[in-house]
Parts: sequence; C-alpha cells; structure tokens
Amino acid sequence: MARAASAPEVPVELLDGRVVASHGRRLEVEDRAGRRSACRLHGRRLAAVCGDDVRYSPPQAGDDTGLVWEILPRRRTLERLAGNGRAEAVVANLTQLVAVAAPLPAPDWFIVDRYLAGAAWAGLAALVVFNKSELGIAPEAELESYEALGYPVIRCSARTGPGVAALAARLAAAVSVLVGQSGTGKSSLLNVLAPEALAVTQEISRATDEGRHTTTHAVLHRLASGGDLIDSPGVRDYAPPLPAVRTIASGFVELQAAAGGCRFQDCVHDAEPGCAVRAGVAAGTIRRRRFDSYRRLVTLAREFEARFPERRGARPRPPVR
Repeated sequence: MARAASAPEVPVELLDGRVVASHGRRLEVEDRAGRRSACRLHGRRLAAVCGDDVRYSPPQAGDDTGLVWEILPRRRTLERLAGNGRAEAVVANLTQLVAVAAPLPAPDWFIVDRYLAGAAWAGLAALVVFNKSELGIAPEAELESYEALGYPVIRCSARTGPGVAALAARLAAAVSVLVGQSGTGKSSLLNVLAPEALAVTQEISRATDEGRHTTTHAVLHRLASGGDLIDSPGVRDYAPPLPAVRTIASGFVELQAAAGGCRFQDCVHDAEPGCAVRAGVAAGTIRRRRFDSYRRLVTLAREFEARFPERRGARPRPPVR
C-alpha cells in the first residue's frame, strides 16, 4: 500500500505579509518590502480575503508557490449578507468605503444610505462620490444633505477628469473600496486612479489559468497619489449585513444623535411615545427620505430575524475614530 504524502512542516521562520489578490485558495501575498509571491492556503480550515494580514513561507526551490500558514486577526472587515442570513467576509483591514452614484443610471439614494450605514456598522470612514459630472445633471439637494450630515461629497468625472484629483486626495493614506449601483462608473474611476488595474487583473487571471473569469478576483492596487484601493466584485453591489433591529439607527448619524432625546432607551422610533427621532422628522430637522431608509432596513432586519433567530444578538462594530 502506498504511503500518504506527509504534510509539510511549519518553517522555523515565517514572513509577515498581506493578501493583495484573492481567488479562492490561491493568493498573492506582498511582504513588507513590496515583493509579491504566489501562495496557496495551507490546510482546509484557513480562509483568506483580500487585505488579510498573514504569516507565510515564500516559494522555495522546486516550487513556485508559497504557503500561507496563519491568518492574523482582522482589525475591520467588510462583510456582505449571504443568502442564509449570515455575514460573509469579502475584504479585510480596509479603512474607508466610497459610495459611488451617478446621474445615469438614476441614483437610488436608499441604496446609498444602506452603503453608508454599512460603513458605520463596520467602523469605516465613508464618503460619497457623484460620478459622470460631465452630464451636467447633479441632484444638489441630495448631495448637500449628505454634506450637512458630515459626509465628504466629491463631484467628479472619470471621463473628463474634474474632481479626480480631489478623490485621489481622499484616498491617500487609506485602504478604500468602491461600492455602488451597476453603471455608475466604478471601473472607469478605478482605471483612472490605478491605470495598471486592468493589466494586473489580466496577469493574475493568466497565472491562475482562469482567464475567462477576470472579474472574480479581489485585487489591491497601490495608488500613485498614496493609499490603496481594493477592487472586489463581491462588494461592487453588495448588501451589508444588518445588525439587530435595536441598533439599526447607529448607521444613521442624525437618527443616532436625536435618539438621545427619546423617552425610552430602547426606542426603535416606530410607535413609542416620546420619540425624539419621529419628532425631528415631523419638524423637518431629519429628512423624511433618510428616515424612510431607516424604516426599510428595520423591516428587512425583522424579516431576517424571523427567518434566522440566531441573528437577534447581532451587534454593529464600534464607530470609526
């Protein structure tokens, strides 16, 4: 009987690295000097996503692939809502979410609100980018309302250039990801900010013999102006996981601020007496559309809690400092 191949022994010294490209169990890992190595995960229990900090052994003589032995604790994780109601990690250790909208297709502000709430629940900074400004159609009332709430808003055009420098400045010294409806120009913005992005994606696809699926990989791009930008198909149109109903308002800065005046500490701003949030909506100090966004998410969270009772203890991440 043939003997099973013995498992590789853990090297005495492992290197610290970061996953800069992820495609299943195959990864590209960058060391502290910026050198990149093709790697694979050691053991079936390991699961890594782009942005993960890892400990790995680089490729050795006779093998052009290194081994990732350990995934280090994640500081922040961007997760999406899976069909089973559970949270699924898609990007790790990022610091900023960029919600992209455009005049065409017509912007769905409820989706933008959900992205911004998702950033708050994940403890990420967030900004709004309104692309395709060359079309001359800008919903200033909506954009100014976000600015009034403290969100940076950048009006730009990936096609003609205005605003791109301001966006690059916001991305400097951050690890960011672009999210938004299909057709808002996220890929165009990526190609302007990181001109090598398409070539890098194609090179990775060739290296993994998956050239027909160039959109399935998450890749981290270093920007010439500073900062890192992660391109991940898993978050381009993602739905962030919802926390428990009682904490949905933590994703809406104006609701969270007003909630301190509610009569009841556990007020969910539905029909409770003495609700300062509903009073703010009635007085016009809180935009009704934003409150409607909140109510939609409360309804959705209740539906999921009914289907998946274990979700009732879900809590949002601490706010970004």
